[in-house]
Amino acid sequence: MSEADVFDAGAIARGNEAVENDHAADYAALKDRLGRHGIDVDAVTEKVRGFKVALPSWGVGTGGTRFGRFPQPGEPRNVFEKFQDASVVNRLTAATPRVSTHFPWDNVDDLGELAGWAEALGLGFDAVNSNTFQDQPGQTLSYKFGSLTHTDPAVRRQAIDLNLQCIDKGKRLGAKALTVWIGDGANFPGQQNFIDAFDRYLDSMREIYRALPDDWRVFIEHKPFEPAFYATVIADWGSSLMAATELGPKARCLVDLGHHAPTTNIEMIVARLIGARRLGGFHFNDSKYGDDDLDSGAIAPFQLFLIFNELVEAERRGIPDFDPAHMLDQSHNVTDPVESLVASATQLQRAYAQAQIVDREALAGYQNDNDALMAHRTVKSAFETDVEPILAEARRREGAAIAPIDTYRASGYRRERAEARPQKLTGAAGIV
Repeated sequence: MSEADVFDAGAIARGNEAVENDHAADYAALKDRLGRHGIDVDAVTEKVRGFKVALPSWGVGTGGTRFGRFPQPGEPRNVFEKFQDASVVNRLTAATPRVSTHFPWDNVDDLGELAGWAEALGLGFDAVNSNTFQDQPGQTLSYKFGSLTHTDPAVRRQAIDLNLQCIDKGKRLGAKALTVWIGDGANFPGQQNFIDAFDRYLDSMREIYRALPDDWRVFIEHKPFEPAFYATVIADWGSSLMAATELGPKARCLVDLGHHAPTTNIEMIVARLIGARRLGGFHFNDSKYGDDDLDSGAIAPFQLFLIFNELVEAERRGIPDFDPAHMLDQSHNVTDPVESLVASATQLQRAYAQAQIVDREALAGYQNDNDALMAHRTVKSAFETDVEPILAEARRREGAAIAPIDTYRASGYRRERAEARPQKLTGAAGIV
């Protein structure tokens, strides 16, 4: 065991031994049932083994709201401990081998040390994220009225420089993308000139775009409201697509599921961005009202499935340069973040597996015949299929846990981390 790796190495083997016979029977039964419909369950299992999703470095700590935050025992106190917890999620699921860092939240004195720590834990680095939506200690100028679109060129310069620093840090860590989300906007009608603000955004992003290495991408993330409550500069997928098209082929649109108004047809947005060859990737979460950042699939699992149905359709069509990035972006306010991330990664794999078993030949026939009911029943049948044995088998083949949350709880990891990471457990305002 390395200094970084503190997870009980025998926990997975013990957990799997207790359930492997039942799992084998469940997998064989599903294989027989779906096989009668021409579905190769082993092939689907291999597809699931290949599906990976990145973890957010900030997602392994306890989240909160503007009303308060309730820390829990053993939560990480620095980026190195964040990577320890992230590695546990990956050990349990074999689905989360990369971590997305956020700067300046994850600033360290020695990036080489962080890279070595991650490698010792079996982790790599996903997209780097820039934070120009908060003021940091020692920051010269405030982002209160904007960052990349601020009316003051000096503030824009500061925000641009931060993004350039993120690219440099990402290059040293081995990342291949920069995600840019800004909170710039207006709270009152008349506060902001919409045309000028968008033009300032493009001017700032052009300089950032020029600094990208040839094999990098920049992900433009949209959001309709919050922290601005009247208008946001990059409010929707149309604004994001306009900006990406203006910037060039390395600029792509990132879809955060919570960054849409309720009832928005997100799966159709995904299809449109695929058609435009501009879908960059996702921040997966779930919501009931707004940007709730709930666990993926907790509220709207059918919507999640329909999104993956579009992704699998594009995959099967061989859409050129189709390689969307997948990342979880959630706030775990009342659950153990490790458990929520395990459950969420599993939900994504579930939706992916269900989309793989859609009878696409039959679906195309019903669509062409305008048979609305049978077309709907075809996709609904795949969604209603219990593919848990496929997910468990994919994990087993990867050396991960057949029953990951049960295995995690039996390992005592949270209790041990609480002892190793003493901290003052007091409530605090706002998301940390």
